[in-house]
Amino acid sequence: MVTTPGSPARSRRLPRDARRAQLLRAAGEVFVARGYHAAGMDEIADRAGVSKPVLYQHFPGKLDLYLALLDQHTAELLEAVRTALSSTTDNKQRVAATISAYFRFVDREDEPFRLVFESDLTNESQVRERVDAVTRSSAEAIAAVIAEDTGLPAGQAEVLAVALAGMAHVTARYWISSGRRIPLDDAERLVAQLSWRGIRGFPKWDSLPQEEQATREG
Repeated sequence: MVTTPGSPARSRRLPRDARRAQLLRAAGEVFVARGYHAAGMDEIADRAGVSKPVLYQHFPGKLDLYLALLDQHTAELLEAVRTALSSTTDNKQRVAATISAYFRFVDREDEPFRLVFESDLTNESQVRERVDAVTRSSAEAIAAVIAEDTGLPAGQAEVLAVALAGMAHVTARYWISSGRRIPLDDAERLVAQLSWRGIRGFPKWDSLPQEEQATREG
């Protein structure tokens, strides 16, 4: 195939799944750099080295492409949180692992957190639903562990879980935006220490006197 000087060479034929992954990578780069509204399908196709018809074969429109990216990245974040929670039964280490899951997601080179936490399309209901869903699912996973260990009612455990998750991703984003002025490990450790000092104030369920267990159950 002949290409004009300076234009990207068109990609060779790929299996459908491989092509889809390639298109998502290219789209992620463009959406992160420009935001949804300024991104164009022409630029995404060029970044991927394909024609627009090829792009439209996989994704009928820009919103479909954006939602596919959100589905991918929110699933990755939720899996990272669940993996952190199941990685140990030591609660102090579990808190640290959960904080780290958020920091590592935010610190990724492809910056998917900008689509999940800083989208310029949150007025679109399908985008809002996906962002709310990963926030809710992550909090539920954390809350289940808190409730099991402390015996707190579900509502109270969920509030603590949302606080923990919110502290993690908001602080991680601040750490990025302020230029990573301290090493990643140090930032994670500081937030984990702060979180653990709060969470450990709620004793483990099986260590409580029976009267207090009964109060919590009520």
